[in-house]
Parts: sequence; structure tokens; C-alpha cells
Amino acid sequence: MLRIAVNRLSSSSSSSSSSSSCRLNHTAMAKFAYQAFLSPLKVILLHGTVISDHQALVHNLEACKLTSNLRAATGTHGRMIKIGYGMHQTLISSLISVYVSFGCSNLASQLLKEIPCWDFDLISANVIIAAFMKIGEIDIAKKVFDDMPICDVVSWNSMIGGFVKNGRFEEALRIFQEMLSLNNEPDAFTFASLIKGCAQLGGRDHAQWIHGLLIEKQIAINYILGSALIDMYSKCGRIETAKEIFETIQRNDVSVWNAMINGLAVHGLALDAIALFSRMVLEKVSPDCITFPQLEHYGAMVDLLGRAGRIDEAYAIVQEMPMEPDVVIWRAFLSACRTQKNSHMGEVAINKIETLKSGDYVLLSNIYCSANKWDSAERVRDTMKKNGVRKNSGKSWIEMAGVIHRFKAGDQSHLEREAIYKVLEGLIRRTKMEGFIPTKELVLMDVSDEEKEENLNYHSEKLALAYGILKSSPGTAIQITKNLRTCLDCHCWMKVVSKILYRVIVVIDVEGYASSMLWDIVAVVLDLPAGGARKETITVHCESENGLTPPQY
Repeated sequence: MLRIAVNRLSSSSSSSSSSSSCRLNHTAMAKFAYQAFLSPLKVILLHGTVISDHQALVHNLEACKLTSNLRAATGTHGRMIKIGYGMHQTLISSLISVYVSFGCSNLASQLLKEIPCWDFDLISANVIIAAFMKIGEIDIAKKVFDDMPICDVVSWNSMIGGFVKNGRFEEALRIFQEMLSLNNEPDAFTFASLIKGCAQLGGRDHAQWIHGLLIEKQIAINYILGSALIDMYSKCGRIETAKEIFETIQRNDVSVWNAMINGLAVHGLALDAIALFSRMVLEKVSPDCITFPQLEHYGAMVDLLGRAGRIDEAYAIVQEMPMEPDVVIWRAFLSACRTQKNSHMGEVAINKIETLKSGDYVLLSNIYCSANKWDSAERVRDTMKKNGVRKNSGKSWIEMAGVIHRFKAGDQSHLEREAIYKVLEGLIRRTKMEGFIPTKELVLMDVSDEEKEENLNYHSEKLALAYGILKSSPGTAIQITKNLRTCLDCHCWMKVVSKILYRVIVVIDVEGYASSMLWDIVAVVLDLPAGGARKETITVHCESENGLTPPQY
């Protein structure tokens, strides 16, 4: 059929170019058959009447993108220049998008340099911003945005969503505040990105502020925003608020149920999650692949059994999976081997991971160190150096009064560092009095026990906790977010601190295991006295001239 369409197109010399373009657009969408007519279509584009319509070239570029045909795209680019379309705004923006999709950021950047940003129309500029944000070229996207004479809500959304996607939520918030200050009205897409970013940050004040603005702007909460809000509050440690939202919104889409079930599971409320699933069935909402066990859920079981010390059962699950275990599964198993100090099974996991990241090397090195196999640990570190792999630096942050405070291990940069270290030293002494013993085998160095303990004492999450205690009232909950998985020593230490202070302490790992729930709550209050547990909820205040204050930086 496609070849017939092409033949008809080539024989219609009297056809209007817009009619031809329309046909080409439909043809280009047929990705599975595009290769069958690419050659005759090229002839028509280059020598027929269709050449007068630049939209035909746009559709051709889109077809190249859909079929991953870089050679055809570069050929079209050359022909564009030859016939005088080399500086056409729409074509250049389409070509940039195509090159970005192929990972050719250098070609895309070179194209952009050839045309001043202000020469692009609004639609073309928005396409370019989205394309460069997609590949993490934030500075280029920001320059295009800054040079635009006018911006619409799509422009702002592209910037906000791009910053969130690239893990720069605070910059996304700054752009959002600038958007508001210029009297640009956000829409549902704006808030969807902000809510997702707030979930990544784990900031409670940010969550309340964004939710309040969503209500103030009277934006209808559809299933996308509803599930995003539930996910955000779950990851900000406000599971009760997530429940309240779940009960007050439309629940006819499975994504809303998945968000709530996942939130309950992340908070360790397994029975509640199972009960909610039963309710979901009763309300005749059909589960999907997220609800039912898939590859990532097997990984969650491997991780869970590993934490419980049942390493053989974890390995049995990996072997008996109905599908081929992927790298995520093997990384979960490697982490379990680290927890149980099983170097033999750790080597099995490493051999199954084709492309090793810094975290994989560190886990294996941890396993060797905990088993006092210092030579093996040294070989791992030598391999890292040889392959140019650098360990990611651990960072933790805590939100206090709307301000994000960041820490790294042994940090001396905070303005209140003296008070922070004083609080931390006091906590260390009190945990020792309670019988806490540091997990010294986690230190990746063959040094004295005193030096190992010193190394463990000033991890970033401990500094963040000390600051939280310094700045909060007794009995209030403290939540910390970290960019890497929390080590076993900090996990156990914070449990003891929680018991001593009778406080809820939540540490969230943004790179913790499981693609279905990237946030791993690792420390919660233990042994609260009778009546000591409190149910915390957020009341979102929304007034006409409301007192909602944007979080600060």
C-alpha cells in the first residue's frame, strides 16, 4: 500500500504541495514500513513538485527519526542546504531534534550556533529547548530560553520539566518562581513536573507549598496529578496525607491505586497494601503490570531476603525467575551479599553484571573488606582506577523551614558547623552508652579501629541528622534524603538515636534499590512509649491572598 501511495504521489504533478505533505505525514508515521519507500520518496522530494513545501522535508526528517536512519537524516540535511532551506527555522529545529535523538549533540549544537536564538519562532524554540533538555545539555537549553523574546507556557514547562528530569529541582523551582513573578499562569503539566521534582527532593515544606498553589490556581486534579501527589507525599514521609488525597480524588485509573499501594509498601505497611489491593479488586479496577509482579518486583524480593539474612533464598529466587534477571536484579543480589558479607556469592553477582558502575565496585570492595580480604579489596580499587571509574560522593540534605541544607562526609562548609559537630559528638557518646558498636568492617581501608570509627562518625546523613536535631523541637519527626544508599552503620546508628530521643527519623535513599520504588525508607522510630506515636498530617492552607511562602535556598 505504501509503495502504491508513493507511486501515486510521484505521478500527481499537479498535486498541491500541502496535499502532498499531508500524505507524506501519514506515510512517515508508518515506521514499520518506512524503509520500503524511503528511496522513491527521496527522489520525489528532491526532484518533484513537493520540494516547494518545506513541510515535506519536516515529515521526511521525522520519518528518519522514527526509523533511526541517521544516514538519511544527514543526506536530507545536505540537500536542505543545497536547495536553499539551510536556514529555515522549522527545518533547523526539526533537524536538531533528530540529531539529539541519535545522540549527536555536537551536530545539534553546531546547527544552533549557525542561527541566532532570536531568529527562531516560538514553536521551533520550544522544540529545541525540549531536545537539549532531553540529553542533559541544560546550559544550551537555558541559553535558547533566555534569548527568546517571548515565552509561552510550553517554554516554561520545557525548562521546569527539563531541570526536574536532570535532577536539578531547586533550579526548576527558581524558574517556576520567575514564571509566577512575570504573571505567567502554570497549567497541569507545570505542576506535574514540580510534584515529581518535589518527590525526588523529599522536602515537606516544598510539598505543602506546591500543593497549596495547585489548589489556589484551581487546577483540576486528574489521575496524573492525583497519583503524583500521592507519590510525592509518600516519599516526603507523609503517608497519612497521601491516604487523605487518595480518598478524596477520582480513583477510576489504576495509576492512582498503584501509587497508593506502592507508598504503603515503601513505608513498610504491607498489610495495608494488601488490603488496598483487595479493595481495588472489589471496585473493579483492573490491575496492570505495575500492580502485579514483574522483573522489578523480583528484585524487591531479592533485596528484602538479603536484608533478612536469607541469602540462599534470595539466590534461589534469582535462579527460578520466569524471565531472565537483568542488571538491576543482580545489583540487588550484590547488595544482599554485601549485607551478609558473602564474598563468594558477591563474585557470582559481579560476573553477571556486564557494565560495572562505581557502586558495583564499591559493594564488592565492601564485601572483601568485611571479610578482611584486603588484597582482594585493593585489586578492586586498582581495577576502578584502571577503568577510570570514580566513586560517587555521598551527599545528604535536610529541609528546615523551607530551606534545603546539604552535607557531605566530614563537611566543614556549613555556617553552623561548630554547633552541628557538638550535637553529633553528643549523639555518638549517647549511642555508645546504649551499647551501639560501629560497623568498622565497612571502612574500605586497612587501618586501625580508631581510624575506622573516625571515618564512620562523620557520614553526611549523620551531619544532616545533627543539624535537624539542632534546629527542631523535641519530639518532632526528622527526614533526611541521600543521593546514595545509606550504609549499614548509619542505618543501625539512627535506629539507636531514634530510640534514645523518641523521635521519628526517616532516611530516604534516592538511589536505593527498585525501579518501582526508588525511595528506600531505612530508619524509623523504634520502641516508642505507649501513646508516643503520633499521626502527622499536612493541612494545606489556601486563601485568596494566601500566606504561602515559597521555599528558600
